[in-house]
Amino acid sequence: MPGKPKLYYFDGRGKMESIRWLLAAAGVEFEEEFLETREQYEKLLQGGSLLFQQVPMVEIDGMRMVQTRAILSYIAAKYNLYGKDLKERALIDMYVGGTDDLMGFIMIFPFLSPEDKEKQRASIIQKATSRYFPAYEKVLKDHGQDFLVGNNFSWADVHLLEAILMVEEKKSDVLSDFPQLQKFKARMSNIHTIKKFLEPGSQRKPVPDDKYVETVRRVLRMYYDVKPN
Repeated sequence: MPGKPKLYYFDGRGKMESIRWLLAAAGVEFEEEFLETREQYEKLLQGGSLLFQQVPMVEIDGMRMVQTRAILSYIAAKYNLYGKDLKERALIDMYVGGTDDLMGFIMIFPFLSPEDKEKQRASIIQKATSRYFPAYEKVLKDHGQDFLVGNNFSWADVHLLEAILMVEEKKSDVLSDFPQLQKFKARMSNIHTIKKFLEPGSQRKPVPDDKYVETVRRVLRMYYDVKPN
């Protein structure tokens, strides 16, 4: 019997968090090895585990997978979260792509200067409420089902819920003008596997703090300031 997937990343969200979300939504237990030193990272590099010299890296089904999108696609397909046919898969890819764009604005937030953080916070909320959330609100309304694609929850739904919660951390009432998304959030949050992942003590990571930022900078030797999008 194959072992649990093993995740190699920092003890924080970053690009690995969506992988944790998708595995948890699929009800898959996983292990993690946290990178805390430059030496750990260099050992992975020297061992040939990081094809493009980057993390995240996931050991699953005898593979050492890198590239976040490839990892997520594999997990979605393996656990029936990738639609029933080519058309549904295309829609899932499209919706995930949009959500990825929004998440990208949030992911860099902890690495910004204090002045840039306030500008980025306003930009995140503006983009979410004028570009991304209206699109998903319309999709749910027009589709007339509980989920974005078909009538079963998929990778697209998991990804959108993660993004919604991330934006709510910047503005708690951000969904006030989006009734479909409010209902969607409630439905998704009550799916057994997701509800479990949202509970305290799960492998879901908290909002990135200064310790996380310092660790990432030290391990990856990031000696430059990130600029807002």
